[in-house]
Order: sequence, then C-alpha cells, then structure tokens
Amino acid sequence: MKNILLGLLLIFFIFNTSAQLRESVIIETDIFTVEYSEILEQPMRVEYTILCPNGNINRSGMGFYKVNNVHTSDDNDYVNNVWDKGHLAPAASFNCNKKLLAKTFSYLNSALQHKSLNRGVWSRLEAFERNLANFYTVKVKIEVLFDENSKIISSGATVPSGFKKTIQWDNKVEVFLFPNANTTGTNWVDYRITK
Repeated sequence: MKNILLGLLLIFFIFNTSAQLRESVIIETDIFTVEYSEILEQPMRVEYTILCPNGNINRSGMGFYKVNNVHTSDDNDYVNNVWDKGHLAPAASFNCNKKLLAKTFSYLNSALQHKSLNRGVWSRLEAFERNLANFYTVKVKIEVLFDENSKIISSGATVPSGFKKTIQWDNKVEVFLFPNANTTGTNWVDYRITK
C-alpha cells in the first residue's frame, strides 16, 4: 500500500510539474532578450547588441548556471553527445568586464548546438559580427528552429533543427540559416539567405 501511495504521489508531482512548464517566457537581461521554452528546455529567440568587440577578459573558471524561476536545460543535457553549450549571445561579444561576461553563461543563453557548427562556421560568423562592431552598432537576432524531426534527448531537452541569424548594421541586413548538424568543410557565407 505504501508503494502504491508513493507511486501516485510521484505521478501527481510529475503531472503537476509538467503542466506548469511554460511554452514561452520572455526575459530581458541587460545584455540580451530571450524567449525561452521551458517545455523544450531551449531558447527560441535571442536578441542582442554587441557591446565589446575587442574585450580580453579571461573566461577560465566560468561555467553555465541555471536561473531562478525558469526551468532550463542543465549540464546533464550536454554529457556524452555531440551537442555543445552553444552561446547564442556570444561570450566574446560581452567580455568588457568579468561581471558582464559571466551573464552570458546563463542556461537561458545556451542551446544544444552541434559541436562542429558551434566551433566552426558559427564561431567565425561571430568573429565577423565583432569586426563589424568596431565600426557600426551591430544588432543580432537568433531564431532557434524546431521541427517534427527535432529529437528529445534522454535528459529531457529538445535538440533544435537549426538556427536563423539576422545581423543588422549601417542600414544593412544579412540573414543566415544554419542546420544544427556537422558543418565541417563549409564557410559561413554558404548559409547566407539574403544579400
């Protein structure tokens, strides 16, 4: 009888917890705005303006952290798989000081991003954005894409199918569409969808 009661309590807790997860919550920080899905445990949109294109603060020892009152992904989602903790608002664009840099390490700003994309063409496009920010105000919007084939990993987070990045500067707009896949051997310009 005790086991049955414990089982019912567990089912009740799981049902009530999942029923309270929000499909979308918008959070404005002082460095980025994020629309986050607690159900997917992933950001759906992040917008930011580059503040420090040439910062040189050391980020060693910094790790991702959860925020209060938002159900996000966590370290378990990134263990023993090909998914990096992909900063959407890049750490390198906000390394004016240690405090600002640390704010980029929130799980609100982390997406399950294929390691070759994150460390390859995505990283090189971020460097291009920072170079532009030496001359212009650069605004970036990233839409995190999901489709019917988006995988839910065993720890509960949903893997995005891709990323759409819009970069604005000096009355110019460039839009890029990246699959969340192995992009080795490609260049970020290969993913441009506007000219």
